[in-house]
Amino acid sequence: MRALYSLISCNTCKRIQFELNLPQSVTIVNIKVEPITALVLEKMKSLSGSYEALFSKRAQIYKKRNLKERQLSEEEYKTLLLEHYTFLKRPVLIYDENIFIGNSKAVVTAAKKFINEN
Repeated sequence: MRALYSLISCNTCKRIQFELNLPQSVTIVNIKVEPITALVLEKMKSLSGSYEALFSKRAQIYKKRNLKERQLSEEEYKTLLLEHYTFLKRPVLIYDENIFIGNSKAVVTAAKKFINEN
């Protein structure tokens, strides 16, 4: 599986997609139009180790719901990720059996290096 899950309207996601210079074999998925399915989320979790690793605590809806005040379980993270696209830390690149989550410089550098080596 080779896919980049992001928001087409997000400038950071666009910049990272351009910077990664993804091969044609990578499918670009706009999560606002094509929500993450339970099957894809399970794959992401198996590669990342947890739902929490995929969860964006920067999402405005996270703050509006005062979720910061609670200790969320893995099952709650899963439910929220399936409920609304903004809870997914973006972008998420799945490249074969590797996953790169988020937009930190370290993650983007690691993804770029991996893609260039494979």
